[in-house]
Amino acid sequence: MVLDWFNAREAVEVGTSLADYYLPQAKPEASGQRTPPRSADPGKDLQRFLQRAARDVRPLKLNLFKRAKLLNSFKWRLLERGCDQSTVDNLTEMLLLQIAGGPLTARARGGGTTAKPIEGNASRRIPGLMADADARFAQGDYEEAAARLQDVVAINPRHVLAYSNLGAALVHVGRYAEAEQAFRRALALKPGSVDPYVNLGNLLQLRGQFAESVAVLRRAVKKDPRSADGLAGLGVSLGLVQQMSEAKECFQKALRVQPRNAAALCGAGWVAGIEGRFEEAETFYRSALEIDPHRVAAWAWLAILRRMTPADKVWLEGVERTLASGVPPLDESRLRFAMGKYFDDLGEFSRAFEQYKRANELYSKAVAPYDRAARTKFVDDMARVYSRQRLAQPREGASESALPVFVTGMPRSGTSLVEQIIASHPDAVGAGELDFWSEAAHRYRQTVRSDLPDAPTARQLADAYLRKLQGFSTEAKRVVDKSTLNSSHLGVIQAVLPKARIVYLRRDPIDVCLSCYFQDFASAINWTMDLSDLAHYYREHHRLMEHWRSALPDGTLLDVPYAELVADPETWSRKIIEFIGLPWDPQCLEFQQTKRAVATASHWQVRQKVYSSSVGRWRNYRKFIRPLLELQDLAP
Repeated sequence: MVLDWFNAREAVEVGTSLADYYLPQAKPEASGQRTPPRSADPGKDLQRFLQRAARDVRPLKLNLFKRAKLLNSFKWRLLERGCDQSTVDNLTEMLLLQIAGGPLTARARGGGTTAKPIEGNASRRIPGLMADADARFAQGDYEEAAARLQDVVAINPRHVLAYSNLGAALVHVGRYAEAEQAFRRALALKPGSVDPYVNLGNLLQLRGQFAESVAVLRRAVKKDPRSADGLAGLGVSLGLVQQMSEAKECFQKALRVQPRNAAALCGAGWVAGIEGRFEEAETFYRSALEIDPHRVAAWAWLAILRRMTPADKVWLEGVERTLASGVPPLDESRLRFAMGKYFDDLGEFSRAFEQYKRANELYSKAVAPYDRAARTKFVDDMARVYSRQRLAQPREGASESALPVFVTGMPRSGTSLVEQIIASHPDAVGAGELDFWSEAAHRYRQTVRSDLPDAPTARQLADAYLRKLQGFSTEAKRVVDKSTLNSSHLGVIQAVLPKARIVYLRRDPIDVCLSCYFQDFASAINWTMDLSDLAHYYREHHRLMEHWRSALPDGTLLDVPYAELVADPETWSRKIIEFIGLPWDPQCLEFQQTKRAVATASHWQVRQKVYSSSVGRWRNYRKFIRPLLELQDLAP
């Protein structure tokens, strides 16, 4: 759930304004522009228009993406006003040449023919190559745009704008690692500029590298505290690492600087949705779409605010128009996930699966492949190192705190629901999905995969984690960490926090895997994008959980069957509250009314009364999911 990374509002408005200025039939009261007086010589009128374009556009220093948006808005405005296609094409090309400031190579129209080589010595070729790249980007020919820009940087390895534009073109064709290199090169050449930081930070966010994205975008905002794009991007990355308060502040600052910034409006809508203010969230998204009708985040997030109905056909048409306009592969993936939900909500399961399949295929090209052998080796190591005998021994350096409660399981297994139930208790608070133990396992990789943490390490981990929990509340008796990834690290957690309680959600394996396949995970979990990979991961997950059940001390872990929880919420809510050592409170049954931020994909579901329609959902998709059907033998 990341934001589109270029705010093209200003470019779109300038393009529309130039079209209104040029057309003799444009009415001042409609366009807000004074139309130029017409002379008897059309050539003079055209020259006056091009001079106006140069004066209005060149000072903006638009990047490649924004320049393409300007040209598109100019072209569509002319077509709306009745200009014929040939005139529009000629005017758009002249406008491109004027604002690019360089000669354009001869290129075929619509045939995909390679451009003729540009004459002259190497350095003189650069303006033409840059203009040609602009033209191809505007036409959606991103591979050719990238090729021209690579020619530029080969001639001049210190051309900052060429590297920045190259990164944008490479993103559009899904070559993300190369795009990152281009943005980093632009940053190295011009470290004082804000744009390279924003571009790089948003790309890292797009690829699921949230912590690094936060660091890069903080630098962008430090260099320019009034960068609305930087603030909006930073807000999303902060939200994705569970720093919602600061994220909200970033969006508010961005909107104070630029009230019509579409990215910031989307961010404000995202926060409103997370906090349960769904009508307000929809208003923000629709405001963003008024400014930028192809804003991917707004279309995608509208779909998860509620259950879609046939009345939402207008939404589907807007998404299809956005796809037709040409979007980068990961943005297309987001829209395909949203369309899958739309068709699933309507009961059109074949069409839904088609969209989900395409979304996962697109996403899989941006991440490292799932390594089945590595996952099997990890589970083997955990079972070998964290035996029942070793975990039963007293550990020096371990904490006696009962503050932490771990709610874990497979993603999409009901962990958000259980966290919401516990967080509705007056003595408890939900911290969301914390990445503490995943990061700790990575930082101490060699140690935790060969032995239990020694006393200094255990003490350091316990102290750091408890400080983190106390940052959510200094008065709560229990703080819930609901990261599903914690299920991989329960041995380390038990060794460091032996008094902590663990609630594990067990959901039908086919239902939970299918739900993972249908989910647009912002963290780009690579084992969810292929049904066979999902089946393998689930078997290893099941094997590891069987080990934890046998190895963890009695009374440490409570299994909660999801189907039984939704069938009898009171009985299981009482068991959960008793298990974590709190007295029963009836507010736990009114969890849908609890006001708190829920920064997960389930932020709409947890604010509804318990429903059982997701139980056995996989039967709607039986004919598409053969690799998952083999998991039936593992059903609880």
